[in-house]
Amino acid sequence: MKINKRKIIIILLSSFLFVFFVFPYLIPVPKIPGTFPPYMLGKEDSKFMTVNGLKVHYKIYGSGEPTIILMHGFGAYTFSFDPIIRDLSKYGTVIAFDRPAFGFTERPLLENWKGPNPYTNEFAADLVANLMDELGISKAIILGHSAGGAVALLTYYRHPDRVAALILEDAAVYGGGAPWYVGIFQYLPQFQRLGPLLIRSIAGDLGINTIYLAWYNDSKITPDIIEGYRRPLMAENWDYALWQYTLASRDLRLSENLSRISVPVLIITGTEDQIIPPSYAERLASEIPGARLVKIEQCGHIPHEEKPKEFLSVVTAFLGSAD
Repeated sequence: MKINKRKIIIILLSSFLFVFFVFPYLIPVPKIPGTFPPYMLGKEDSKFMTVNGLKVHYKIYGSGEPTIILMHGFGAYTFSFDPIIRDLSKYGTVIAFDRPAFGFTERPLLENWKGPNPYTNEFAADLVANLMDELGISKAIILGHSAGGAVALLTYYRHPDRVAALILEDAAVYGGGAPWYVGIFQYLPQFQRLGPLLIRSIAGDLGINTIYLAWYNDSKITPDIIEGYRRPLMAENWDYALWQYTLASRDLRLSENLSRISVPVLIITGTEDQIIPPSYAERLASEIPGARLVKIEQCGHIPHEEKPKEFLSVVTAFLGSAD
């Protein structure tokens, strides 16, 4: 039997077009049951303020100078700083807030949003300065963990007059951003439709495994910690917002201007960090003039949670030297 190559090519091409352009619309994307407006999920110490048109969740402890702003990493939120925020507030005013797409901060749908994309790191950096304006704060020490460390550095670049010092903890400074092939497809409606469905895998074993990966001594991970990290998955549109954050992420090229940083900088890393290698912290310390590097032994990616006493000791010593 003679093979009709042209017919086979047409069939294959038609199949591809169907799968790529039509099939995504046949997959149901049901709403996640049991979700609520983020502000309904706050705890007794939660506060909310509208900044840049966004209802932002934050916590504030202590009073006086200095002011220290805590910025969480990817998948975390203010809850992550519970082990240190009260003790740290003995040294001044401490503020932690949830970056857009995380925690209990509002997650708007872009089709209903006016203004810059709230899920970009640039928006988050500007949000720091505007939150300070709303609270009457002229300058602050910015402490950023992991992806929050990148935003802390970006905040300094965009608003250098508002930053008194930087504390970069296991900071994700080098590289980052969505893969190049995501950028090709991200604006296609089919991609937009299925993205939140893919993100929902974080609610399962993937999310739990990531928590365990972040700790060196995972026997310290209690059911309360797991429950705390999972609570934002009860916020409406959490999957949509996290997908939009992923699409908006890009390489910020933060390393290009490290030599121009002129404020005191403390760099902290866990010696057993499996997510951001300690060698990155070493490189960061070598490229920022006068930066101090401290390694916390037998500690993973989140020193402020896994070893809060050691972490606080390092930070408070730095606060004394940065005055």
